[in-house]
Amino acid sequence: MKTSRFQIITVLLVLVVMIGGGCYYDNVIFPEGPGITGDVFFAPDVVPIFTKDCSLSGCHVSGGQTPDLSASNAYSSLINGNFINTSSPKESEIYLWMKGLETLPMPPTGSKPTETAIVLAWIEQGAQNN
Repeated sequence: MKTSRFQIITVLLVLVVMIGGGCYYDNVIFPEGPGITGDVFFAPDVVPIFTKDCSLSGCHVSGGQTPDLSASNAYSSLINGNFINTSSPKESEIYLWMKGLETLPMPPTGSKPTETAIVLAWIEQGAQNN
């Protein structure tokens, strides 16, 4: 009887360890995106990211949340609002928000690592209005 109870407890413990171990995950919100090796341009590469994910119905548009990321205002809003730090690109506020290192990731649904890498590469390349 004692052997049977011991076996049942042992099996249950093994199952708990297996199930608990199978639920392990790294606490990474957004993994690093691919390294961008080519030139990144603001108008054709960065603005479409903001248009698709940020400047939507009342979010980052004129009269909405800052910065205004609508196509016509995004560059001046980012530069004049000090959201870009070309001397330390990974400390740029826009990058920190996209990376999920601020209170909420932006966009709230989570950005894609490739898009975050494009924005970072643009900042690293001098954040030109090109």
